[in-house]
Amino acid sequence: MKLEDLQSIDWNDLSAWPFFIKAIGVGVISVAILFAGFWFIIQDQLEEYKIAQKKEEQLRGQFSAKKALAVNLPAYQQQMADMNQTFGSLLRQLPNSTEVPDLLVDITQAGLGRGLSFDLFKPGKEGKKGFYAELPISITVKGSYHQLAGFISDVAALSRIVTVSNIQISRGSGKGRGDALQMSATARTYRYLSQKEIKPKAKKNTRRRRR
Repeated sequence: MKLEDLQSIDWNDLSAWPFFIKAIGVGVISVAILFAGFWFIIQDQLEEYKIAQKKEEQLRGQFSAKKALAVNLPAYQQQMADMNQTFGSLLRQLPNSTEVPDLLVDITQAGLGRGLSFDLFKPGKEGKKGFYAELPISITVKGSYHQLAGFISDVAALSRIVTVSNIQISRGSGKGRGDALQMSATARTYRYLSQKEIKPKAKKNTRRRRR
């Protein structure tokens, strides 16, 4: 096609356009339609597809985690039952408020039963720690090495939980057997707290309302 032919085309009369020009026009319009369709329709759908893919991966991960929990559920239930049983057994070893005096007597009897002499047996101030309270007892006793060791063993064998710490042993002073030793220690016994003791009391609002 020559330049003169292009100049002679009546661009307002579409039917008079040559086939080559019509083909180019149709191609340009088709490309424009495809581009507009991709931009306004397909691109949004691709974004939605990517979001759906990410959500599917998250759901698959949640499903796998829940499936693993479901498979191991009987083992978890048995583990929880064992933990509850162990916790209940330990809790029963904590005396309540009415049993603490008897426990103090048991500690004293354990020392006297081993032939020890008490120079000091002084319960301290009880301190609350979570669901239980701790009662420290300062103890000073005299006796032989084997008597002291037997006393510690007897205290540890009590049915209630009693711990002995801060042990200090020195040569006994004063009259008595030459092999007498003096032991200072802190025995700690525990008791569980009632729900009323665990829950803090609501503080009363003492502030006066402003008029």
